[in-house]
Amino acid sequence: MSDAVQPTAAEVRAAAEAVKAALDRHLAAVERRTGDDDPDVYEAFNELAAAAEEYDELLYDRYDEVTPFEIPGGDDTLPPYTGPEEPNALSVVIRRDYAVVEPQRLLAQAQRVEAVEEDGATVSEGFDAAAGTVHGALGVLFGEFEPDEIATRHKEFGLEEGDSTLWVTAADEPAEPGEWLETPFESIDPQRVVCRFDVSAVFDEDADDDDLEDDLGSDGDLDSLDPLDADH
Repeated sequence: MSDAVQPTAAEVRAAAEAVKAALDRHLAAVERRTGDDDPDVYEAFNELAAAAEEYDELLYDRYDEVTPFEIPGGDDTLPPYTGPEEPNALSVVIRRDYAVVEPQRLLAQAQRVEAVEEDGATVSEGFDAAAGTVHGALGVLFGEFEPDEIATRHKEFGLEEGDSTLWVTAADEPAEPGEWLETPFESIDPQRVVCRFDVSAVFDEDADDDDLEDDLGSDGDLDSLDPLDADH
């Protein structure tokens, strides 16, 4: 990061003070909690998490140092469920990320789709401007195939999976047609999330680290691995 955008020492100090204040508020909320799902405790927790994250980022940007704070993610961060016990409607919100790792494969697949759609066209005749660019090819493929099919066949389309998340939320009544289409994710009420499922390479890396620690001997020596494992 350049010096021009680095936080000042005063900004880092202010972030540290914000963490201290958030710690006090969180402890006070815990001390006067009224039950397992006390909303004041939940709010104080989120404020503390945000303050700690901000301090960690500024500390790293300014001094290239990190903190030992680790804020749990996934379902642990969801507030208590306050939706209907017997929902009359559900919304399923999904985000999947991909990297375009083989553009030529992507373009070729889009070319084939357009060729099939044009009566009597050959592959070369079907290869028009829409499928001639990466963003155009993406439009062709996602317009032709359902997202679930692309998820299962992503390698065929020259894509590599990234993180994904799926949220199931409950509602009293179905949404009005067209009501949320412009801002689909902004309509989520965290307190009506029935369940959430996350997939991330971060989880795999954590698991690999744990497995390695389990395989290491008490002295951390790789020589204590089973010979077959050591070869790999």
